[in-house]
Amino acid sequence: MKFVLKWLLNGVIVVTLLMYYADVPFINALIAATALTLIAYFVGDQVILRATNNAVATLSDAILAFLFLWLASYSMNWALSFGEILIITLILGVAEWFLHRYVLQGKLSVQTS
Repeated sequence: MKFVLKWLLNGVIVVTLLMYYADVPFINALIAATALTLIAYFVGDQVILRATNNAVATLSDAILAFLFLWLASYSMNWALSFGEILIITLILGVAEWFLHRYVLQGKLSVQTS
């Protein structure tokens, strides 16, 4: 369930902004959002978040998103500027912060039950 929530959240942000900023076709934007979500979920949420805290995991997710979008933009020849990638990353970072808080609250309520 947490993965689906992360995928939907990242999908809405990444797909919408890739289509808006770089005129990326919907299917390509969806594939990029899905790939980013898979990497961020397994690295950021399953490894880093469990080992550290929300701030570290959110920063890691943001750095990962920036690098992923920069590499995807370069390799796919998308017209994304540094600033546009940064804006997408910042929006994703804020969304991830709240998502991690939700995930951590879920863990806390399960542990106290």
